[in-house]
Formats: sequence, C-alpha cells, structure tokens
Amino acid sequence: MHSRSSLALSLAVMVVSGAGTIAALDWPLKAKLFPMVIGIPLFCLAAAEVAWILLSKAPEEKAAEGEVPPLVARRRSLLGVGWILGLLASVVLLGFPIAVPLFVFLYLKLQGREGWIFSAVFTAAVWGAFYGLFDSLLHLPFPTGWLVAWLGFS
Repeated sequence: MHSRSSLALSLAVMVVSGAGTIAALDWPLKAKLFPMVIGIPLFCLAAAEVAWILLSKAPEEKAAEGEVPPLVARRRSLLGVGWILGLLASVVLLGFPIAVPLFVFLYLKLQGREGWIFSAVFTAAVWGAFYGLFDSLLHLPFPTGWLVAWLGFS
C-alpha cells in the first residue's frame, strides 16, 4: 500500500513539474529561470523515486514493528502543518528576505534542538544563498511584508 501511494505521488510530481518546465520553455529568460531551476531537479528527484519504487525488491507491506502509532503520526503531521503555516504567515507579515532566515533559525533551534553556533552559521549560509541567488544574481524584487510596511521599515 505504501509503495503504491508513493508511486502515485511521485508520478503526480513528475507530471506537474514536467508540465511546468515545458510551459516555461517559451518564456523570457528571467521569467523561466525560476520554474526551470525548480522544475528540472524536482522532476529528476521524482523520477528517481519512481525508479526506486519500481526496482525495489522489498516486500509491499513492512513488518508492524516499525509502524508509528496513529496518535504520534497525527501529532507529527499537525506539527509539520503548523511549521508550514508559520512560514507562510511570516512571509506575508515580514516578507521573504526576513521570513526565510527567521524560519530556518527557529526551526533549527526549536524543532531540531540544534546548538546556537550551528543554528546561527547555518542560518547565515541559507540567508547568503538566498540573498546571493535571488537578490544579487537574479534581481528578483520581493514584496514587503504587511507588518514591515505598516511599521514603515520598507
């Protein structure tokens, strides 16, 4: 059952990312760069997952010893949804340039329970990559967050 659902999801990701990549081929360079940079690796990763599932010799059903109790699974799922909604809310309120490093740092400290140095260094690296790619290299303007604009920091 698990392999069939993973196969279906991977095939759906391949279709969506492939269609997005093909649709973006005729766009101007600056417009198509983001869908291509995301779509091509996503398609390749989904294709690798499909190959992994189809070529795997593992039995369809795993032993019950590795199963997660439903209450724990529900809690983990809700926690993941909460982090995603928190990221989306911070993007709307603060804007991408502030929300991304803030999210990375908080996730590493609170969810990952990483140390201060690792969290700070990794957050700085993510911010540098984010700023370097989207601002310096691609010159993509990100809208100001609602809270940042309201406070007059834009």
